Amino acid sequence: MPGLIPTKRTRTGRRMQSRSGGRMAAMNWLFKEEPTHYSFDELVKDKKTVWSGVRNPLAQKHLRAVKKGDRIFYYHTGDEKSVVGMAKALGDAYADPQDATGKAAVVDVGPLRKLARPVTLAEIKADAAFKDFALVRISRLSVMPVSDAEWTRIEKMSTK
Repeated sequence: MPGLIPTKRTRTGRRMQSRSGGRMAAMNWLFKEEPTHYSFDELVKDKKTVWSGVRNPLAQKHLRAVKKGDRIFYYHTGDEKSVVGMAKALGDAYADPQDATGKAAVVDVGPLRKLARPVTLAEIKADAAFKDFALVRISRLSVMPVSDAEWTRIEKMSTK
């Protein structure tokens, strides 16, 4: 493709970059939240929210990489431990206006749809296809990439 150069192949799949270094392809993410704090149903009711409060350095790195249009799996932590819905990034990540250090990022998120049925962490762990998935390997991380193959597999699992 003229004007595009491939970046290093990553665990989350191949990405293309423009010659100026900008990402071209949309990414997939998984965002985790305690449903008693802010459930997917509340996001649907509110129509959008600012995803903030992420403090883990690796999760912040992932959050800063979120771009407008990226797809997001909404994961309920706590007693549920399951992927329950799909959302999208309404804009690129930006500096958290509440963070005086200027290091933290936030992103505006809007709902897409609730999954036909939740896909539990136990189901994901039982599937060998997810052995390298960050949700399995680094389960406490609150923002993580999801490969296209992982995304498709979780979507299919939600319809069974």
